[in-house]
Amino acid sequence: MASLLIGFLAVAAGARADTLTGRELVAALRSGGYVIVMRHARSPSAPPDANSANPDNPTHERQLDEAGRASAREMGEALRRLRIRIGPVLSSPTYRALETIRLGQFGSPQTYPQLGDAGHSMQADASGQRGAWLRKRVSTVPMRGANTLIVTHLPNIAEAFPQEAQGLGEGEALIFRPDGKGTVTFIARVKIDEWSRWVGLH
Repeated sequence: MASLLIGFLAVAAGARADTLTGRELVAALRSGGYVIVMRHARSPSAPPDANSANPDNPTHERQLDEAGRASAREMGEALRRLRIRIGPVLSSPTYRALETIRLGQFGSPQTYPQLGDAGHSMQADASGQRGAWLRKRVSTVPMRGANTLIVTHLPNIAEAFPQEAQGLGEGEALIFRPDGKGTVTFIARVKIDEWSRWVGLH
């Protein structure tokens, strides 16, 4: 418990730093060293029926709607045009998270049950273990010159970063910079459609 509390305080302290946006944020991300924690793109709260499920979704999990699919594609294209390099991709094993990554062409993800919803969509983990796991992964320094992308669900993000995640929308991301010494600095909060808008600024 003490170690989890220390980790939380390190993140909370970092959250007081000045945040970046627009040109400054893009320039920082081009250099790498950041962790992008993203809520999956827009998905209806109810799973599809047999007639509307994607062919590669045989168990009829929740999947992205048309707007969610379009926004995932546009985000991926924007990151490539902005020359923001994505290194390791960590994902929830749920269909909607993996669909976000596939459509964005973010690379081959590594899936972790700690990033999932444990079969209980939109419910927090009463044990607090998923939030603790996410905070630890965010504190891991990305590979040189690249940024780590983590795609997960709102309850996990809110559990790990309650202040920063308030009102976090679908497809929205929190960006952090780990220093390799246990402190994580909150850098920015980016809506999924902002990436495309920034393309015209660069």
